[in-house]
Amino acid sequence: MRGNQHKNMKDRSTDPLIDVSQLRVGMFIHLDLGWMSHPFPLSSFKLSSEDQLLTLRRLGLTQVRWSPEKSDLPLDLGTQPGDLPVAAEGATAEGATAPSAEDLAREAHRLALAAQREALLLCERQYGEAANAFRDLMDLLPRDAHGTRDQAVALASAMLDKMLVEGDLNIRLLNEGAGDRSTAHALNVSIISLLLGRAFGLGRDEMMDLGVGALMHDVGKTQVLARLRHRDDSFTAVEVQAYQQHVAKGVALAQAMGVSSGALLVIAQHHENADGSGFPQRINMDRMSTAARIVALVNRFDGLCNPLVASKAMTPHEALSLMFAQGRNRFDSTMLNAFIRMMGVYPPGSAVQLTDDRYALVVAVNSSRPLKPRVMIHDAKVPREEALILNLEAQPDLGIRRSLKPQQLPRAALDYLSPRARVAYFFESVPPVTQPGELVV
Repeated sequence: MRGNQHKNMKDRSTDPLIDVSQLRVGMFIHLDLGWMSHPFPLSSFKLSSEDQLLTLRRLGLTQVRWSPEKSDLPLDLGTQPGDLPVAAEGATAEGATAPSAEDLAREAHRLALAAQREALLLCERQYGEAANAFRDLMDLLPRDAHGTRDQAVALASAMLDKMLVEGDLNIRLLNEGAGDRSTAHALNVSIISLLLGRAFGLGRDEMMDLGVGALMHDVGKTQVLARLRHRDDSFTAVEVQAYQQHVAKGVALAQAMGVSSGALLVIAQHHENADGSGFPQRINMDRMSTAARIVALVNRFDGLCNPLVASKAMTPHEALSLMFAQGRNRFDSTMLNAFIRMMGVYPPGSAVQLTDDRYALVVAVNSSRPLKPRVMIHDAKVPREEALILNLEAQPDLGIRRSLKPQQLPRAALDYLSPRARVAYFFESVPPVTQPGELVV
């Protein structure tokens, strides 16, 4: 990730700097700050309001980079030295010929591909920063319990701030995971739980309890032998009991940290079931907090998709199908149905076959249009690194026929689509929907 980030920064090195005092609405800017260092959902965006300008000035920055070619330039800025002149409509340079339709299509593809890569890189960079922050707070835990709590609150608040934007959010599949399994699991559960809490309209305080509780739900595993941290079918009764003790140990650690009562309930109840069949208290849904019911649901989903033994992993589609078919009594049915709607019938990471028989990998889902995700299509004529993501919402005559296990894909499609053994999710603002026939990223 760091190599990609360095390359991305080099690509932007030609973007001019501008004093913050000279910024105007309509300018496209880049914030070279860590994800947790500013309140905006994206680090590169077009300024759309005076409120955003005020927030920027409060950050204490003196200069930022901006992209004139992506901006709606204020008239009073004039043409800056070195800017390319804008030709009148229909005019061409002397002696030059107008670009052909093929040239225009090629350039449009290049720009769309660049925007697509930029959006994915931004998600991966933000995910990487969140992963580093989580590892830092876990490293701090043995030395400073209250400091760990403060860092967990800061991380949950940063994730929540990025989600509280107008409009919809895509749930996005990442190319790169968080590295170690415990970090990836904590972030997957936290991110998806917060998105589900957002869908249910939880208030800020409830969302903070949910975020902190989800981040720290497995904290008790730090007090359990490494080989007993992930339940296995071969465990003896004594080993199962030792594994289950991670909940009580987590509650004790959370109390020492001084987390809120709402977050503490998440840690205490994340293995309870709606029908009372969970552990350690065997309470039913009526005695579980809303946040705990959310985390219990998402924790189960991620456990099915990302088990300790990769060969036992289910596809996201299979995991949802199993939870719906066999676990309806285990979960709050209203919450389970909302979760399936949010993740889509074919969640990101699902390998699918389209109605025109082509194979594809689902890479992003907008919960308001769950049957029309964004997919990367196997096309032997297009190099994988140049494949454009297709938005099925903009293709009324194209849909998904069925979900597939990765091993059911033809070898060429499997190599091209490269479904991940471990699934990592993040979120992004929903791009505008284009009309059929337009390039879609």
